[in-house]
Amino acid sequence: MDRRLGFLIALLALSSALLLVAALFLSLPPRVAISINGLPNGIPLGLAFWVGLTVIGSSLAVRMPSGSVVDVAFAPLIAALSLGGPVAAALVGLLGTTQARELRRQVPWYGVVANHCGIMAPATLTAFVLQAVPRGSSDVADFVATVGAAAIYFSLNILVTAACLSLRDGEPALKLLRSTAGAYLNMLALAPVAWLMAQMYVVAGWWAVLLFAVPIYTTRLAYTRFVEVREMFTQTVRSLAEAVDKRDKFTSGHSHRVQEIAMDIGRAMKVSDAELEALEWGGLLHDIGKIGVPDSVLLKQERLTRDERATMNSHPVLGAEIIAPVTRLAAELPIIRHHHEWFNGSGYPDRLVGDEIPKLARILHVADAFEAMTAARPYRMTPLRPEQALAELRKFGGIQFDPDVVDAFVKTKWARGLADPGSDETRDLPTIGQAAGSISATGTAPTAEPA
Repeated sequence: MDRRLGFLIALLALSSALLLVAALFLSLPPRVAISINGLPNGIPLGLAFWVGLTVIGSSLAVRMPSGSVVDVAFAPLIAALSLGGPVAAALVGLLGTTQARELRRQVPWYGVVANHCGIMAPATLTAFVLQAVPRGSSDVADFVATVGAAAIYFSLNILVTAACLSLRDGEPALKLLRSTAGAYLNMLALAPVAWLMAQMYVVAGWWAVLLFAVPIYTTRLAYTRFVEVREMFTQTVRSLAEAVDKRDKFTSGHSHRVQEIAMDIGRAMKVSDAELEALEWGGLLHDIGKIGVPDSVLLKQERLTRDERATMNSHPVLGAEIIAPVTRLAAELPIIRHHHEWFNGSGYPDRLVGDEIPKLARILHVADAFEAMTAARPYRMTPLRPEQALAELRKFGGIQFDPDVVDAFVKTKWARGLADPGSDETRDLPTIGQAAGSISATGTAPTAEPA
């Protein structure tokens, strides 16, 4: 574990402990005594009720495409801190956010500490702020105060989360914060639900709060459907790409491997989440235009004639034309059309130079070339070793490839030989918590021409 991350987790734990002590001894009496009824053993029934609801909300977590985990425990947590003040906020935040993956020991102990304290501390601090704000007897004032508290809590929570993830993954915290914009709005949409839950608890009792299980579960269902639809779309794109690749037994799985390499380069270059998604789908579809190339050209093992080369070189334009009607893939069009442009302007189809070539297309060009060099082809049955292919990429940096992209590629597992581009399966690195010539001469410049 990174020393700075360890320090941050220790600071979170200490802050949470101090806030809990302050809540127990310094906070004002709660607005509503949610612990007025008690179990026989003295555990406050009201507090146990809100802890239970929050545990259920935490157990309904959904893993988003970005890798973050979203759950609907936000609503009962906000309702509890609104009713019971700092003590309820601290205990519900600490106990109610327990997840099954923690009990199965799928999260390291320091991850558990970070997750719980990253919720408990912001919730308790928010409860102190809410307690200091005059809420009066007006429902409108109470509603505004509760929504404001929800905004404060979630802002503090995502700041803590971004700081931890930044130290763990080496990603800029600002990028992580930008990626939470959608989640921020979605969570705040639950703030009015939280206020209503609190009101119903006071007016009608605990049983009335259970009626809100429907809208809360609907929110969770919306997240699930989003993930499922996106996954279905990705699987459809992957199947289409594989169908094109399998026209030639030597390129089966090529697009999937190029996608993985390109995404790793994108991560090394710290591209945005939207750009990473474009690399994901653009990597799969970059050779979709080969569906319009005749087998007599695509599968030819001898040297292509001039006319045959022109036909082969038309596949980026054909691919862009095929994908153009799919508005959802608009960001992928430049990748598909320009992934064979050369940095010095001698590529195709538009002979773009340097930065005129879209950045993501330059990334894919490097990934495509590396995969082609390190996989068997009819014209070269013995693939190059990763270090040999990397030497070729460096050799042609500034000629065929963007030197900055090559430098970023060096940081990936592919360049270090920790993954095999010739296999559909790669070895994941440990974590905490994607007839086309060979290396040959073209004019005066050698080329590592991708398949």
